[in-house]
Amino acid sequence: MSLTIPDEIIQSTRMTIPELTQEIAIMLFQKEKLTLGQASRLADVSQFQFQHLISARQIPLHYDENDLKDDIATLKELGRL
Repeated sequence: MSLTIPDEIIQSTRMTIPELTQEIAIMLFQKEKLTLGQASRLADVSQFQFQHLISARQIPLHYDENDLKDDIATLKELGRL
């Protein structure tokens, strides 16, 4: 699925596409809509880098058993496990 954001909206944020995508990933993680693995993939950074991003904003790391199961499933889908 693709999301199209009009150029004028992107320009008004004064952010690059990667910066905007990262902000969206952080917001969705903070609202507990994405797991750590999903949010780091959306932000196109490693989980370690994403943890650093949220830590710098004092956003707590919420990670429970369901998150672990989701991340294991994601790793299997990606052929990394």
